[in-house]
Amino acid sequence: MDAGGSFGVLYKSISRNPLQEHVLRRKNSKENCDRFIPNRSAMDFDYAHYMLMEARKGKENPVASSPANEAFRKQLAEALNLNRSRILAFKNKPPTPAQLLFPETSSLQQAKPAKPRRSIPQTSERTLDAPEIIDDYYLNLLDWGSRNVLAIALGNTVYLWDATDSSSSELMTVDEDTGPITSVSWAPDGRHVAVGLNNSEVQLWDPISNKQLRTLRGGHESRVGAMDWNNHVLSTGGMDSLIINNDVRIRNHIVETYRGHHQEVCGLKWSSSGQQLASGGNDNLLHIWERSVASSNSPTQWLHRLEDHTAAVKALAWCPFQANLLASGGGGADRCIKFWNAHTGACLNSVDTGSQVCSLLWNKNERELLSSHGFTQNQLTLWKYPSMVKIAELTGHTSRVLYMAQSPDGCTVASAAGDETLRFWNVFGTPELAKPAPKANPEPFAHFNHIR
Repeated sequence: MDAGGSFGVLYKSISRNPLQEHVLRRKNSKENCDRFIPNRSAMDFDYAHYMLMEARKGKENPVASSPANEAFRKQLAEALNLNRSRILAFKNKPPTPAQLLFPETSSLQQAKPAKPRRSIPQTSERTLDAPEIIDDYYLNLLDWGSRNVLAIALGNTVYLWDATDSSSSELMTVDEDTGPITSVSWAPDGRHVAVGLNNSEVQLWDPISNKQLRTLRGGHESRVGAMDWNNHVLSTGGMDSLIINNDVRIRNHIVETYRGHHQEVCGLKWSSSGQQLASGGNDNLLHIWERSVASSNSPTQWLHRLEDHTAAVKALAWCPFQANLLASGGGGADRCIKFWNAHTGACLNSVDTGSQVCSLLWNKNERELLSSHGFTQNQLTLWKYPSMVKIAELTGHTSRVLYMAQSPDGCTVASAAGDETLRFWNVFGTPELAKPAPKANPEPFAHFNHIR
């Protein structure tokens, strides 16, 4: 049966209700009264009697009252609606609301209850020791895998920290000639981790068996400080200004090379679609590369070259709820977070944060952006997008917060700084779908621990 047709028949039958028509006729007749003759049915005689008698008493027996009593009398009159000045009424009272004919539609018309404001803890939930972490703005030494294991490079060693049981282990160590480690990046499946080295090589490791799978060499000429995955393709950025796409499934792994930067590449991020790659460098340039364009023989490989930043561009983050929106952050001489339309290359907004922007992360559940900063406050700042109003500032680090990583559920953020600490912040709250789920394991951020 057609829902629209049945609704129309029901509505017509109710609109012919005699009671409804009767009420309408009475209302019309009352409105046709003379404007100089009061309408007795619309008057409040009790109130009129009170006003006439009290006014006479006040004139015949004036009583002096203190300012406090006078103020109390005014408040009481206002609360009891006794401040009305008119006694006679020439119009009808507003009709009382009739009962809704369709109760099921009332819930749609009612305003939705206001969403409770999320409480953001101002201190870190947990702090881990991170000795020998390199205080270098151009490196990327922290990543959180999809299987809830965090990888961090400390000097010549990569450590793994499992957030489900708070256990830590050593993955690998390189010698002094090969190290130090300059970047780490988990594969999308969380089963393999890439390790960039100071000697221009990239190693792929299996953390389950603690075995090295292969070494990618022959592409870069100096250290590899930035990496990001696009399915089975690992993109690497080096101090030699090159960006190389490596297909880790094949022997000859180099499939594409992007040339556009003049100095070290320190930021790499693939869009969620896997079609666009954003890169930032120490040459203050931000490039957006399109795979289809870069794969062709076009003389200009990049889709957009953006030159608005005035310092190195390391912090990059693609928006999870708007596919063509890219956020970028500049170094100490720039201090700005800029938002870009990746299709047109237009700068949508620029916000001066007041300090070096080291890293950016979007909230997966709300329209919010988290930034980490250097001098002078070394803070994490949570912004509301698109207004860019500060929601919270999280302090605790005593040195610039160079690295951030987000947990797989999007709730927790790990930050590492030159003060040799790794801190965990419950800054993005809890997803609504995950709230009713019982907790099978104890909270992973309840105790202080050390990574050694």
